Amino acid sequence: MNGIAKSSGRKPALSFLMPGWFALVMGLCGLSLAWHRAVPAMGALAGQIALGVAALALLAFVLLALASLLRLQRHPDAWAEDLRHPVRHAFVAAIPISLLLLVTVAVALHGPKVPGLAALWWLASLAQLGVTVWVLARWWRPVSAGGLGWPVVTPALFIPIVGNVLTPLAGVPLGFTEYATAQFGIGLLFWPLVLALLLVRIAVSGLWPERLLPASFILIAPPAVIGLAALQLGAPALLAWLCWGIALFTLLWVATLLPRIAKLPFAVPHWALSFPLAAFAALTLRLAELRQLGSGQGGGLMQMLAVLLLATTTLVITGLLMATLRGLRDGSLLAPEPLAAIQPVAAPPA
Repeated sequence: MNGIAKSSGRKPALSFLMPGWFALVMGLCGLSLAWHRAVPAMGALAGQIALGVAALALLAFVLLALASLLRLQRHPDAWAEDLRHPVRHAFVAAIPISLLLLVTVAVALHGPKVPGLAALWWLASLAQLGVTVWVLARWWRPVSAGGLGWPVVTPALFIPIVGNVLTPLAGVPLGFTEYATAQFGIGLLFWPLVLALLLVRIAVSGLWPERLLPASFILIAPPAVIGLAALQLGAPALLAWLCWGIALFTLLWVATLLPRIAKLPFAVPHWALSFPLAAFAALTLRLAELRQLGSGQGGGLMQMLAVLLLATTTLVITGLLMATLRGLRDGSLLAPEPLAAIQPVAAPPA
């Protein structure tokens, strides 16, 4: 019958609903923001699409939040295993980031005066800060107890640590510019540090497991979001162009992995393609708009590139949604990891 209701092995399917599933919400929110950025170029239709995608993102968040609470109640051991796991623990940050992005979408589409948005922004921002401290506090432990060993160093680390750069997108319109800037600085500090760790890991220990290859696209998100946040904070447009160039190169770099990614069976890590592509499309649309408002030289070419990126991102996320529905129907997603190359560490002694 329904793939969600099936059990995989001896464990119920619900026990495999790890926090990484909230990457769906992140991708859909990013797509909504990108379509919102397209309104100046494409008109009211883009705004209607942004609203529709935002509604889908909110529905996904509510369903995942309820299912996660049910999982916590029925399978607390599975949640505890996620917290100990060297890779999956980082995806806990996808929960507050999803809420932060939902607030950002609401501010972009409806303005900052909507009741309750300020409180939700503070909740999400402080939760994201708390997860960042929790993740970094693990690094003080020995490697055998979940410290900073090479299995921990994957692109997933960008989510809890660099995810702080999202705060100005809604924080500035809501009137919390100073605090949003302070939290933005945390992500700005750790972006190059985590990137350096990833490169050292590749040189010393090799690439992360094959099934995590789609997560390599997360490397696009930090420069793309930093560019958008910098503009929100009133930085010069040239700084955003600098970030755009870094994001473009990173996209071309990780795109060389696509032939290998295409051979992988679909799994939740494939959703790592969604938000980074959407963030880069949104930044490109924003810069194309600024170029049109300025000299206009090259604005048409930039606009065409922006629209192409938006269309590509929309097709990718549509494909991810269809693959997710198929995986839920046949029970292939809510299942144990196919390979046990990365094992959760033992709980640290009390």
